[in-house]
Amino acid sequence: MGESNAEHEGPAPAFDPVECVARVRNDDQKAAVQLLEFLHPTVTMIVRANLPRRRSDEPDIIQQVLVRIFQRLHQYKGEVPLLHWVSRVTHNHCINVLRAQASRPEWRIADLSADESRLVEQARDTGHTPSPRDALVARDLLDRLLGQLRPEERLVIELLELQDRSVKEVAELTGWSQMAIRTRAFRARQRLNKLYQTLKRKEPL
Repeated sequence: MGESNAEHEGPAPAFDPVECVARVRNDDQKAAVQLLEFLHPTVTMIVRANLPRRRSDEPDIIQQVLVRIFQRLHQYKGEVPLLHWVSRVTHNHCINVLRAQASRPEWRIADLSADESRLVEQARDTGHTPSPRDALVARDLLDRLLGQLRPEERLVIELLELQDRSVKEVAELTGWSQMAIRTRAFRARQRLNKLYQTLKRKEPL
């Protein structure tokens, strides 16, 4: 019996991002679709990690980032891996979204939900054992506190503390110097601690 065409063809060639970018620059529509499919998971992951409270806006934000990436493909020189460059573009867009959020009035203690208020009260009780529900409420409360930081500081905390990335990795993803990252992280931690202590004392923010 003869071998099938699939056996003759062998395995599909590995996807080459740089080669695909070159084809997109030459108006290869098939390559554009392939690149979009390759980048979408990374962009989605970064947007979800850095803008967790904007889930209703998530598809639009992801679409905005992808459009920006394709508009700026001519700027990609291949000096860093493509996904590193894409991460920088995505993080910068997230910062712009956070800056737009920052123009709104500051969050007040009165804005806390009943569960969040209960969690703050329980924080004074060293004998309290957190429940799985408390963990979800705590994440929402943390996101509220992060919303009081400068966009760059919030992004640093998200990457270093919540995504457990190294300073070097954050530098590669954002293009910031390691000194700038450490400085922003120090200021952000101080600000978060002050905000949380204010909540525990029930003082106005």
